[in-house]
Parts: sequence; C-alpha cells; structure tokens
Amino acid sequence: MSVALFFPSNTIEVMADSSTLKSEPIMEQMKQHLASDAGKQLADKIGLVYQIHIAPKKLGIHEVVYTVDLKKGLVTKGPYEGGKPDASFSFKDEDFVKVALGKMNPQMAFMRGAVKVKGSLSAAQKFSPDIFPKPSKL
Repeated sequence: MSVALFFPSNTIEVMADSSTLKSEPIMEQMKQHLASDAGKQLADKIGLVYQIHIAPKKLGIHEVVYTVDLKKGLVTKGPYEGGKPDASFSFKDEDFVKVALGKMNPQMAFMRGAVKVKGSLSAAQKFSPDIFPKPSKL
C-alpha cells in the first residue's frame, strides 16, 4: 500500500511499509546518532536540511521519503514540512547504502547517474558519508 502526497510540481509516493529497504536501519541509526553529543555537533556544524528519496529498485517508483534535518538534529520519515529543503536527493536503495557506508562517493554517484539532486549545489556538496554514523556502529 502506498500513499500519494501531492505537491505543486510533482507527486511523491511514500510506501506505507519500508521494512524491505536496506537503508531503513541506517536512517534509524542516524536518528540515534543525532541525539548524541557527536550528532549535535554535526547538526551545529552543517545546519542544513536534506530530503532523501529512496526507491527500492527504480528512481521515482515507490520512493520512501526521509528528512534529515541538520538544523534541529532530527530524522523523520516523510517530506520536509518547514518549507523547501536545502537539497533533495533521489537514490536507489542499494546506492544510498553504498554512499552512507562510504563505499561510494556522492559526487561520483551523481556523475554516474546513481543519484539525482535538486536544490542548492553548495548544500548538496556538504552531503557526504561523514554525516552518517560510522559503519562500526551500524
């Protein structure tokens, strides 16, 4: 089952059950990480809001949307409700996992077409594996 959310320029589908995504544990770990002292320092340092669309197989189809708010230090499921995010990314699940674990460089992923980016280029360039908890914690 999916729920369609309507925005002026597009439609975003949010899967009701995202438990099949490999990225789900990473986002859960990110929530915990941002509640820690190190996570609070990260949020203070970056101070941006990212909206991340994760598709199980093909970009744009059955995407699960997460908001990583590095202004408030929060990770939520669903589109950003505080206006426009600083940058939005669309990943296939497996590519997001590679980027989050540091196995794929986000800039290389963009150049290869593995990620689509919307929004501020300077904000997008600050999106790196460094914002995610270290793999030993995952």
